[in-house]
Amino acid sequence: MSHFSTISTELRDRTALEAALRDLGHAPGAGPRPVRGYRGQTVEADLAVSQANGADIGFRWNGQNGCYELVTDLELWQQPVPVERFLARLNQRYALRAIVAASQEEGFQVSQQTERTDGTIELVVTRWDG
Repeated sequence: MSHFSTISTELRDRTALEAALRDLGHAPGAGPRPVRGYRGQTVEADLAVSQANGADIGFRWNGQNGCYELVTDLELWQQPVPVERFLARLNQRYALRAIVAASQEEGFQVSQQTERTDGTIELVVTRWDG
């Protein structure tokens, strides 16, 4: 019996996802990689983050939805926050990375980034037209 859970996300950009995971202190291993779970069971994912207990958090591409989905054994979840909060933080960092990348493609530069005590992030981007 599989102990793995799959959680849908709206994460589409692999580069932004990898950067967001690094922002949160994780070193994602690019796949295909086995995601380890209960009693040595594995599933394959495109990215994986190791946990101290030997279990992994994986992200695999779902071509039908056009998004990455989180796949992990929730019984072995060993993060300082519940999975819902982990995903909220990941989504915030992902959005930040995606916005910065899109802004740079349009010729903007981040001139100021402020992380507020309530958890929000304020960006100021500028572009000099010559």
